[in-house]
Amino acid sequence: MLDLQAIRQDFPILHQEVNGQPLVYLDNAASSQKPVQVIDAIADYYRKDNANVHRGVHRLSQRATDAYEASREKVRNFVNAQSDKEVVFVRGATEAINLVAQSFVRPNLNAGDEILISHMEHHANIVPWQMLCEQTGAKLNVIPMNLEGELDLSTFDELLTDKTKVLAVGHVSNALGTVNPIKDMISKAHSKDIPVLIDGAQAVPHMEVDVQDLDCDFYVFSGHKMFAPTGIGALYGKQDLLEAMPPWQGGGDMILSVSFEHTQYNELPYKFEAGTPHIAGAIGLGAAIDYMQDLGITNLANHEHDLLVAATEKVSAMDGVRIIGTAKEKASVLSFMIEGVHPHDVGTIFDQQGVAIRTGHHCAQPVMQFFGIPATARASFAFYNTMEEVDALVLGIKKVQELFA
Repeated sequence: MLDLQAIRQDFPILHQEVNGQPLVYLDNAASSQKPVQVIDAIADYYRKDNANVHRGVHRLSQRATDAYEASREKVRNFVNAQSDKEVVFVRGATEAINLVAQSFVRPNLNAGDEILISHMEHHANIVPWQMLCEQTGAKLNVIPMNLEGELDLSTFDELLTDKTKVLAVGHVSNALGTVNPIKDMISKAHSKDIPVLIDGAQAVPHMEVDVQDLDCDFYVFSGHKMFAPTGIGALYGKQDLLEAMPPWQGGGDMILSVSFEHTQYNELPYKFEAGTPHIAGAIGLGAAIDYMQDLGITNLANHEHDLLVAATEKVSAMDGVRIIGTAKEKASVLSFMIEGVHPHDVGTIFDQQGVAIRTGHHCAQPVMQFFGIPATARASFAFYNTMEEVDALVLGIKKVQELFA
């Protein structure tokens, strides 16, 4: 059992009023809040250890390097990678996907080859592959989904062909909350020697992830959705694949030696970390992992599941409200439409009640097009949310209906 009262004390931002109402923060799929443990870790670095990493023999640089590399080890443990050489710090899932697209896929892609994604992907897992297809003449194929927001796995099997050069799919849909059966999908892709990238940005805050058990080739995620700072994330890649890949960006720290005639690149993972990294962000990411693991990720997931089940039951029972995304396996997200009301108006009225939800297409416009809607209102939960905040969500919907009656 989680001590929610104690947990909420760790999140200073939650203790404020918005428009004269206590803040109810239900926009965690967009970005999560940060506990004091993360805030203090970042502040301590800037107060005590602020120096560049890997480049100095003085004490501050050594301490900064130790903290930075300790966070890499925490990420390795968090996703159960075999080696810290398989963990590359990036700005977030978006940068990691672009890195894999340009450094791993593009050198092996020719006109007529195929890239396979799903209909429910975030734009970050669509646009880089479209760009790659434009650059090479390859074709982008899309796994369809049904009205429940689940992937059509029979069509998926048909789309895996000898022309498929990579499968890139989200672990959890940010717009629908659907948890995709990625382990089975990875196994089927690998049976045809197709490498797989998993976008885990919406998964790692809400469930345990074991990349060795999944056997994915690449797994990407962002820190800001898992209680860490913005501008930091991680790319996991199998070591043999990363070693064979050329660097994506050139600059300092990703080299061993440079002359005007030749450059020798650094070893893993540094050859993919050009320039001064987001040191404070990496330290904050490590602190966020410590915080989640201290509470127990399974405990956090169970509480969030209870919140989602309660919210789904209550909203489903309301007249004039349609839930978008009713997959059997979901995590954290409840997207809905209120009859006769544009989602942007819904969000504005919620804000007047002090309730923060997300409205719009959620960087998943193909999902909106599939359901024939312009946008949805989306409530998304984290472990610091309460059942009373689920009730606030329901009251917010009732307020909208009253105003637009």
